[in-house]
Formats: sequence, structure tokens, C-alpha cells
Amino acid sequence: MADPDFQLDPEHLAALSHRAKRQIRQRMRATRQAYPSTAVAARSAKICERLLALPILAGAKAVASFAPLLERREVDLRPLDEALRHRGVALYYPFMDPTPTGYRTGFRKVERPDDLVPRLQPFAEPPPDAPEARRGDIDVVLVPALAVAADGHRVGYGMGYYDATLPDVVPPAISVVVAFDFQLLTELPHEAHD
Repeated sequence: MADPDFQLDPEHLAALSHRAKRQIRQRMRATRQAYPSTAVAARSAKICERLLALPILAGAKAVASFAPLLERREVDLRPLDEALRHRGVALYYPFMDPTPTGYRTGFRKVERPDDLVPRLQPFAEPPPDAPEARRGDIDVVLVPALAVAADGHRVGYGMGYYDATLPDVVPPAISVVVAFDFQLLTELPHEAHD
């Protein structure tokens, strides 16, 4: 029988959470890699269709998206980018600029998908001179994930990019986690900063 007065100290809880997240990342990476690229493309197309039908995207004037890491079998949102541009929606993409103590993060406006280029991160980024989004410039932020729970918590690659960046624009922007159905889990370990 469990001792009702037993409590784990915060450091031990954090260590357990980190270990659980690491295991989830490994499992989800392996699961995604097991899907053939044709299956990823077909599932991505369906996700783009569903996103386009969302009322919050139908009324959006500016959306922050992400360039897919195709070799990691991420959801490919390039068709969504094209459809939103056709509607006249402004598109923003994440950037990470190196600083003496780490990185400065945010979203920059991208006029054409070809403007996204490899820089220092594995994902393609907007050029450094592209206009940066300020709070209120973006209506919807599309967030990639390795896993996501029904309560909205997500597990990404572990760099903390979205943990650091989303509070700069959300609210008033609304964040929408984008993932394949097999990445949806009942619950995920999370900490206060997640």
C-alpha cells in the first residue's frame, strides 16, 4: 500500500520527466521514420486540408508556420503555405539568431517560400533582414511536435524553442499543434515551463 505522505522532491520529479520525455522522443522518431515518405505525404495533405477548414485559419490575416524537416518525416505544410498565400494571408516562420549567451528567437515574415534558407539550425529559416513579428502581428501559430496530449501539452525535440518563443506572441495569437494521429497520446509528462 502506498504511503499517502510520500512525496518526491522537485529535482527527482524533473529528472523523471526528462527521462520520460527522452523515451517518448526516441519512440516517436522511430515511429515516424518507419512510415514511407509516400504515406507521410498523403497524411500531410490531409492535415493541410483539415487546417484550411479550421475557422481560426479561415479568418486569419497572418499565420506562423514551420518549414518541415522532411528527412525526419515531419508534417509537410508547404501546400498549406501555398493555399494561405493564395488567400492573401501573411506567413511568418521561426528563426534562431545566435547571441553571445545563446539564441534570440522569434518569427519573421516570409514573402516567398524560396526565401527560407538553411542557416545554423536543422530547419530552414527566414533571412535575417526579414521583418520580425511583434505581439499582435500573428493570428495563429502552427507548432510542430513529436507527441501531443489532449490537454495541449507537447513534446518537441527538446531545444525549448517554442517554450521560449510562444509567450512572445500567444496570446493574442492562438497556437495549434500539428502532428500525425499516431503522435496523439493520452497524456505527457510536463513541467511548469512546457
